[in-house]
Amino acid sequence: MRIVFMGTPDFAVPTLDALVAAGHDVVAAYSQPPRPGGRRGKAAVPSPVHMRATALGIPVVTPVNLRTPEAQAEFAAHAADVAVVAAYGLLLPQAVLDAPRHGCLNVHGSILPRWRGAAPIQRAILAGDGETGVGIMQMEAGLDTGPVRAEGRTPIDDKTAGELSAELSEMGARLMVEVLADFDGHPAVAQPDDGVTYAAKIDKAETRLDFSRTAREVERQVRAFNPPGAWFEHAGERVRVLVADVLPGDGGDADGNGSDPDPDRRRGTVMDDAFTIACADGAIRPTLVQRAGRGVMTSADLLRGFPIPAGTQL
Repeated sequence: MRIVFMGTPDFAVPTLDALVAAGHDVVAAYSQPPRPGGRRGKAAVPSPVHMRATALGIPVVTPVNLRTPEAQAEFAAHAADVAVVAAYGLLLPQAVLDAPRHGCLNVHGSILPRWRGAAPIQRAILAGDGETGVGIMQMEAGLDTGPVRAEGRTPIDDKTAGELSAELSEMGARLMVEVLADFDGHPAVAQPDDGVTYAAKIDKAETRLDFSRTAREVERQVRAFNPPGAWFEHAGERVRVLVADVLPGDGGDADGNGSDPDPDRRRGTVMDDAFTIACADGAIRPTLVQRAGRGVMTSADLLRGFPIPAGTQL
């Protein structure tokens, strides 16, 4: 098929590769414009899709938006059979949705209608969902409201957002190729009206560890925001927590010697030399961490060069 591909981050790259490997004619790759991201944030860096498409010899288009008549005319001129979209990040106007012969198909990282929106993988982890998945959705004007042609599921278990994203991106790539090979065998099924939730974009403030929550909720923060990593602050420095264990119990007191009559004082307190941190219920113990500008290290290595003694309030 003659395809226009639209995607930006690493999540989208396996789908692009799968389309090419399946023998489709990818006539253009749309991606968001290069963003500052080089040394000191000055150099403009192309997106992962931009770089991969260039390596494959596919022309890349990076419009700021698709709302102008000129941009829409350029898109229509590709005369695509279908547009394949995976985490593109820009709104597609109706004129773009209608231009390809078979419309636009989206790889969406959730079991729709749960977690429509920008951050479905992180929201599923934060909510404690037991499973998630990926759907191949026929796009329409609403926010992820279109009918679904194919769906895959996977347990979340103890996966990080990075691990889950990699798994779902590969699953979505396979499903997209299957749908394109047999449209009639994958009819578009309307989403149910019940169970709709929205996955709002992640605010940077959410990535700070909140020890006023239960230990299990804090550990979900750790997994949901890895990468790049949830964080706490000590001595004026941010430390990212990449992996943490959950410990049962009520968290003890500030000295680790039993219950504390003031639970607010206890939350966020380092309880012992093993870097156990009290939460609202139970405690967490970070095992892999990262200081700014440093490599990933164990908590034991961190504490040798960056002491955080028992009784410290984080």
